[in-house]
Amino acid sequence: MVCSARRIVSMRRIAFLLCAEFFLVACGSKEDSLPYYNTPAFDPLFVADDEVTEKIPHVIDDFSLTDQHGSAITQKDVEGKVHVANFIFTSCGSICPKMTNNMKKISHAFDDNVNVVLLSYSVTPWIDSVARLREYAEVNDIANPNWHLLTGNKSKIYNLARTSYFAEEDLGFTKDSTEFLHTEHFILVDKNRRIRGIYNGTLQLEITQLIKDIESLL
Repeated sequence: MVCSARRIVSMRRIAFLLCAEFFLVACGSKEDSLPYYNTPAFDPLFVADDEVTEKIPHVIDDFSLTDQHGSAITQKDVEGKVHVANFIFTSCGSICPKMTNNMKKISHAFDDNVNVVLLSYSVTPWIDSVARLREYAEVNDIANPNWHLLTGNKSKIYNLARTSYFAEEDLGFTKDSTEFLHTEHFILVDKNRRIRGIYNGTLQLEITQLIKDIESLL
């Protein structure tokens, strides 16, 4: 099932690149080259600036969680900024270390840019306390003040992940809210909290593209 999901992501990435290339040739606009996403199916939508509000209703919901420093982080901390979200847990020994290392590459690329925020949501918030997230940040040398490791209410994190970020292994499929969430996806969100890209956070090629796409949005 996971392999199937990855093939779907790869096929959609190819389709996106072809659509983007056509759009760039037709419109000559780098800023408009990234699509919008409205649904878990992640069908890319290219729309004119004056049609975004009407045709792209989906935005990341309001939230309030706590980061590794014990600070409250809400939607206000990402409004007007580009942000990247992923979902990890500190005891994960499989894909999470690789995702964290790749998120560090994004962090280093935008170290001095306050308009880029990184949000790593814990999917085991009942285990990942503030103290544990702080320790995880120290062990992994996470010093960027704009990178927040988030913990809080499980149902709120899972609901946000599934209904706002569409963060699932199987695109287009929404799991029961009680089912454990574990995904390698990185989600790119623009300054207006609209989804602009999905990437495999374990693959260097995808991270390189994600960095370029952040630059495009900036």
